[in-house]
Amino acid sequence: MATEPTKRLIVVSNRLPYVLESHARDKWTLRPGSGGLVTALLPVLRDRGGIWIGWSGTTEEVPGIDEIFRGASREAGYVLKPVSLTQEEVDRYYHGYSNESVWPLFHDLQSRCDFEPEYWHTYVKVNRRFADALAEDCGPDDFVWVHDYQLMDVAHHVRERGDSADLAFFLHIPFPAPDIFMKLPERNAVLTSLLAYDLVGFQTQRDRRNFIQCVRTLVKHARVRVEGHLHVVRIGEREMRVGNFPIGIDADAFARSAIAPEVEERLRSVRASYAGRQIVLGLDRLDYTKGIPQRLRAFADLLERFPEVRGRIHLVQVVVPSREGIPEYDALRVEIERLVGGINGRYAELGWVPIHYLYRSLSQTELLAFYRSADIALITPLKDGMNLVAKEFCASNVEENSVLILSQFAGAAAQLGQAALVVNPYDVEETADAIYNAFCMNQGERRYRMRTLRRNVRTQNVFWWVDSFMRAAIDKELHDFPVLEEYIPEHHEGR
Repeated sequence: MATEPTKRLIVVSNRLPYVLESHARDKWTLRPGSGGLVTALLPVLRDRGGIWIGWSGTTEEVPGIDEIFRGASREAGYVLKPVSLTQEEVDRYYHGYSNESVWPLFHDLQSRCDFEPEYWHTYVKVNRRFADALAEDCGPDDFVWVHDYQLMDVAHHVRERGDSADLAFFLHIPFPAPDIFMKLPERNAVLTSLLAYDLVGFQTQRDRRNFIQCVRTLVKHARVRVEGHLHVVRIGEREMRVGNFPIGIDADAFARSAIAPEVEERLRSVRASYAGRQIVLGLDRLDYTKGIPQRLRAFADLLERFPEVRGRIHLVQVVVPSREGIPEYDALRVEIERLVGGINGRYAELGWVPIHYLYRSLSQTELLAFYRSADIALITPLKDGMNLVAKEFCASNVEENSVLILSQFAGAAAQLGQAALVVNPYDVEETADAIYNAFCMNQGERRYRMRTLRRNVRTQNVFWWVDSFMRAAIDKELHDFPVLEEYIPEHHEGR
């Protein structure tokens, strides 16, 4: 891959880091988005004059949309370039192929998959549109970084145009083992698309190993060799690289924000409400991969087998709304609320309710206050690419007196597993035992474990992640994309 001077960092993702909102007739505003990708990349791209390409978040015609995003670009320090999608495309490409075919399959939940052929055709069409948007602004020296499972096919369409630009891809979710990946009807097309990138990055060694095994199984004449920490795949005269790069967070920023005056005030209020009782925190987006029903059953098992904790512990379970109106997610919410009601009805005592359930988003102040007030974090997904909540919790735990219980199937377990209590989320009794052990853990062991965890998330932070990925892609680091003292976005009409 090229090593000449790089001008700009170009990020391509399904969504832009800002969300369009309609307040009245023809009145639109932007608000900052959320999610792991935005959290990770905002501090990387800010004020560096690059480009972020993504869907605007609406299928409606928005008057003056270019000017709206131009104003946000001036504030962000990089160009925001919206890609338009119709409602049918969103339904088939995003809700359909991305989230009813790829998402469950890549999380080892193939029984939940819907392999509708039209989903794939629309997925290809939308990926081609993203490739067209990229071609309008990509210069020969730019570093193009495409993100996640919605856009695996972008490089294929860029190559069809004869473009030899350096293209890198990072998959934020797990990559399945060959016997599961083989169930995808378009498995060969997806694998060929990924191999069109110059570098493909995964969260863990397990994901990288699964990908390489799929290449060896499905791609004829592919040759794989190891160079340092990378695998090099050669097909004919072309080579591409594969590596694992566990994503991080801006840990220092979380630590600073966690001691802000407004967080301290909210923290005092939370601690007063739970005085004398330990708080177990569960915080998840509504999704069947997060293992929330299994977690609730484990907490019920704790109360049943260890009655001495009753009245002395609370589970605060926050569920952030997601994909409302989709039957499968609505049914999951009903199941969660039924379990919460049943457990509280069975074990509640006068003045004590075991589970406090919140179905809503949290403000940053509330989030940090909950992170700091929690004595135990219970993060037990059935499968997760990384899980940045675990890292945010550790970074925010400035008192270093809490315990992290973590699923062995979260990507974060590869980095944090030695100091966390690692559990199989399908094993209700093992998870209940871990909560009890955390409840009984002395302050010395808590401090040692949390200090180790916080050292890890500070060292292997988001900037370390970007640097390690860029070194593998173009032999450069983040400082090669300097922060601009004053940024004024260009008016892009193509290059």
